[in-house]
Amino acid sequence: MTEQDLSFTPEWVSPPGDTIVDAIEERDWTQAQLAERLGYTEKHVSLLINAKVPITEESAQKLSRVIGSTPEFWLRREAQYRAQLVQIEERERLQSWVPWLDRLPVKDLMKQGAIAKRRLDAKNKPEIVKELLQLFGVASPDNWETCYEQKQVAFRRTRKEQSNVGAISAWLRLGEIEAEKADVPKYNKAKFEKAVQEIRKLTVLSQAEFMPQMQQLCNEAGVILAIVPAISCAYTSGVARWLNPHRALIQLSLYGKQNDRFWFTFFHEAAHILLHDKKDIFLDDAGNGDRLESRQEDEANAWAREFLIPSEYDVELSTLRSREDVVGFAERLGIHAGIVVGRLQYEQVIEHNSKLNALKISLDLKNKNISLSKA
Repeated sequence: MTEQDLSFTPEWVSPPGDTIVDAIEERDWTQAQLAERLGYTEKHVSLLINAKVPITEESAQKLSRVIGSTPEFWLRREAQYRAQLVQIEERERLQSWVPWLDRLPVKDLMKQGAIAKRRLDAKNKPEIVKELLQLFGVASPDNWETCYEQKQVAFRRTRKEQSNVGAISAWLRLGEIEAEKADVPKYNKAKFEKAVQEIRKLTVLSQAEFMPQMQQLCNEAGVILAIVPAISCAYTSGVARWLNPHRALIQLSLYGKQNDRFWFTFFHEAAHILLHDKKDIFLDDAGNGDRLESRQEDEANAWAREFLIPSEYDVELSTLRSREDVVGFAERLGIHAGIVVGRLQYEQVIEHNSKLNALKISLDLKNKNISLSKA
């Protein structure tokens, strides 16, 4: 027996007792004879051989003197065996947890690079389970349910479709991971109110210009801004939530990809941070579907509408029809013309297929220009 034997890692589990048996068979000893030489009872030697008791530093020293090799060899042999057992037990656990995958948007997470791309076959599923547990930062599906699925009691939904807790929790977790990279001060309401005023002025800029400034203004006020691609079946384009009493998170998906929706969603989420309970998680969706009535959502909608285009302009807004009028109106208010078009369409003043749609700007998630690790 040499130290080189330890480099061999078989697929089966070989306890140190196998090596002990081989050694005494070479010497034509019985277990009783080995017990005498070691100073152990026959029962203890039997337990040692059958891996019912571990090799300790003491028994490693004795085996080294009686059978040969070094104490380190025996201790490593024991450690190798125990590690193999742990690996087998882990594989069995992961296999038993495979049904959990049906509750999660596995393909979306692969597509976004959150977990490695693999075929969803029986061979790969246990490893996918392991990666998802690491992604969520939980030890088991039961812990995931405690940490994430049970969070739905805090969800404040805007649409009936927002019922796929697995998809929603996956999207929320991706935002948490982004937030973990951020180094921001404690939330300061006065600073955030001022930041929101400054961000309104950024709506006229290009995406490459407004994104970094927008993030910096939020961060300085203790609000983390995360841009995370949408997850299928989550039906969530934005969320406002508190990660703890001192750090708020606004998470956007760029759902819709046009600047009118983006800006309204951001200011809607900002309203939740400014106006509403820190215990709630506000899930918002700018798409079509059955809307759920909510006082908080109505308040956030009203706040965002008033903030972008004050009600004192309602009469003038209803008269806008030409490109020139819309652009001029937007310039006077200091906002992007696409926001005005979106409001006109929402109020049904103009059709959704209006030529004025050309005033809207499409946003590209690939060019978000956000580095959350910088405050």
